[in-house]
Formats: sequence, structure tokens, C-alpha cells
Amino acid sequence: MFHLKDGQSPNPRLCTLSVLVFHHTVVLLLLCLRLESELQLIGPRQPIVAVVGDDIILPCHLEPAMDVASTAVDWSRPDLTPRFVHVWRSGHELLGDQHPSYRGRTSVFTDRLKHGDISLKLSRVQLSDGGTYRCFIPLLHRHSTVKLVFGSVSSPGVEISKVSSGVLLVCKSTGRYVEPEVLWLDGEGDLVSAGPPETVRGPDDLYTVSSRVTVEKRHGNSFTCRVQQRNINHTTETTVHLPVSLFMFEPSTAARIIICLVVSIVPVVAVVVVVMKWGRNKKETTDHNTEYLMVGEGDKETPMTGRETIIYLDNTKAKLDEELQKTEEELKHVKQMAEKLTKQKTDLKNQTQGLNSLLQEDKAQMVECEKKLREKTKADKEVKIQKRLKTQMAVERRKKEHDELSLNTQKLLETTEQMIIEMSERKGKLERDKEQIMKHLEVTERRREEVQKKLQSEGEEEMIDAAPSDPS
Repeated sequence: MFHLKDGQSPNPRLCTLSVLVFHHTVVLLLLCLRLESELQLIGPRQPIVAVVGDDIILPCHLEPAMDVASTAVDWSRPDLTPRFVHVWRSGHELLGDQHPSYRGRTSVFTDRLKHGDISLKLSRVQLSDGGTYRCFIPLLHRHSTVKLVFGSVSSPGVEISKVSSGVLLVCKSTGRYVEPEVLWLDGEGDLVSAGPPETVRGPDDLYTVSSRVTVEKRHGNSFTCRVQQRNINHTTETTVHLPVSLFMFEPSTAARIIICLVVSIVPVVAVVVVVMKWGRNKKETTDHNTEYLMVGEGDKETPMTGRETIIYLDNTKAKLDEELQKTEEELKHVKQMAEKLTKQKTDLKNQTQGLNSLLQEDKAQMVECEKKLREKTKADKEVKIQKRLKTQMAVERRKKEHDELSLNTQKLLETTEQMIIEMSERKGKLERDKEQIMKHLEVTERRREEVQKKLQSEGEEEMIDAAPSDPS
């Protein structure tokens, strides 16, 4: 504002300059007020996942960008005392009020402050650093928060198993706060196609992620499971090297079951043979005992007294009871063996059907391989032709093994059917033996009753004969 002396007339140029300065000042103040109302201090939407020992960055910046290098910037944690993590004042760090646990581990990017980036670098992260951080610009009254958490610090684990179509790899990573991305790479670093990963979130809000992929020899023998979190540029990975033997042909599930049956049928056959031999020996003993009993019954040259006959019949009954018990036990065992053999026969028939289906698939693949080899063009590289030849050889080898398994299965089926017939015959013979022994028991018990009654009758007659006569 210009003041005029008495009698002095105003200078038009000075008046014009004064008006312009006032106008620009008002406009500048209005722009600053508008800019201040639009300014935002932006932090990350997701928590920052840290790994112990790493250096990390806690992002925080102004939008729109504004030079804050000459003003005040504060980083703090409200849960600490003192709460200050890092303090910046007019181009200098003020560390007097900094929490002791952060000394020597914090810094801001001085060259980025003029662009409104007040991100904090935290070195050699410790577990105690986990928590919520506050970035604050006092002059602008703007603040934001950043959450720091700790996820998995270990590499993912990989499980390996053999399947009919190749080798199954299962990668599993646990203890991650943010849902990660899982990639499979071959030995050349190329992506291997895999299904979508399975993700489970636990009660502690940590994620467990697993991914599976089936690989073949054409992919190589080195594979890497990579678990990465792009938002914090954090990656962990595990590499496995598979032996060539894993990619060699392995019998299908049906074939493995047949092999198991081959192994299990051996003890069954052995048990059946032992049972049959023991049964034949026992039957010879039974026949001998029965013959002995019958001879005893008709032996007229050496008559026995009544009491000797009772003793003889009691001994005979005891032997028959013992033979009956053994026969019933063997009969029960034979029935169990027959049931197992019948079930085994059903399983073998089912596996025969499965092998027939595999053989049909083998034939179809062989036809396809021959067709591709016939249709090869000059543009085909030698490596591609060699791969087709290897595929054809693998299919032929698989078909040969399936043919052998089918033949062995048919032989097992025939052997099982023959054993079932023998078990059925043995079962019938044992049932007849049991019936014959029970008849002998009935005859023996009836004869004993007759002899007992006779002895009692003879005893009464002897008592009458021995009684004194009447003297009158």
C-alpha cells in the first residue's frame, strides 16, 4: 500500500502495480488453499509382508506430488514409547527422540522428497518391527498408515510321486499373510502349465497355498516351484531334480493291483495245499478209527464183559467227538478259503477287463504314432522326429508289458478257478465225513445205553438169586 503526501497526486503506474500484486497474491492464496484441500498422503492398501533380516520399504507419498524436502516429515508407531521411528526436519534427520530399537536402521530417500515421496527404508528387519506405522506431514496436516507383518520365511516344499501319466509334483507353502502367486518352471526357465492353486486361509489369517502339476520327460528333469508376492517384490522358490528312472514306464493302477494279487495268492495257495494234505491225513486216521470201531463191534472171538464194553464204548465216543471237532474246524477253514478264492476270482476278472481297455488304448496310440511318422514333412526338425520315435517305442513297450500282465492274469484266473473247484470238492467230502461221524456217534451212544440197561437188569437178577429162601 502506497501513502500520498499532502498535495501529491497518485502515480498511475504505481497504482496499477499495486493492484496487480494484490490480485496475484489473492490468486496464489486461493490456489494454495485449493491445492491443500486436494492433497492426499497415500499409503499401501495391503499390509507389507516382511522376511526377517531383509531390507524393506514402507511406501508413503503425496498426491499430487509436492516438494517436502524443506518441511517436516514424521514416521512413528503409536504403540511404542517413544513413538518416533524416523524424524526429518528441514533437510536434516533428528534422531534424538527416535526409539532405540530403530537406531541405525531407518532412512528416507532425500532425492525423492522433492517429488512428495516420503517412503521409509527399514534395514535388517526384526520380528519386533511388526505393527502399524504412521507417516505424517505436520505442515499439511496429512497422514497415512502402513501395516508391517511377517509371513513365511521358509522356501516352499515339494512332494514327488509317480503316476501313470508321468510324475506328480505338489508344491506347498504355508504361513503367508498375503495370498501369493505360484508358478512352475522347467529347467530352461519356461513356464509349465499347471492347474489353479488351492488356497486356504487359517484362523490366524495366514494363507496356505498348494499347487500341483504332472510333468513328463519331455519337460526335462529339473523343475522349480516359485512362490511370489508382487506387491512387495518377494519371491521364494524350491528346485527339484528328478532321476530319469522316475519317467520310465510303471504299470498302471490295475496292473499294480494284479501284481499285489500275484503276491497275495502265493500264501493262499500254500494254505490250501496244507489244508488239503492235513485233511487227507486226518481222513485216513478217521477211516482207520472207524474200521477199528467196526471190528470191535463184530469181534466175536474175544467177547468183552459188560463193564469192558462200557469202557470201550466211552473211549470210542471220545475219539469220535475229537474227530468231529477237527472236521468241523477244517470245514470252517475250507469255507473261508473258498470265499477268499471266490473274491479273488472276481477281482481278477475286473482287472482283466481293465487290462483289455488299456490294451485298446495302447493300440490306438500306436496307430496314432505310426500316422504321425508317415505324415512327417521336411519342415520337421530331427529332434521332433526323434521324439516321435521315442514315443512310439514307449507305447510299444507299454503294450508288451500289458500283454504279459494280461497273460499272467489269465493264468492266475484259471489257477484260482481250479482251486475253487478243489475247495468245493473238499468241502463236500468234509460234510459227508461229518455226517458219517455223527452216525457213528449215534450208534455208539445207543449201544452204550443198551449195554447199560442190560448190566442194570443182570444186576437185579443176581440180587434176586442171592436172596435167602423163606424157612416156612
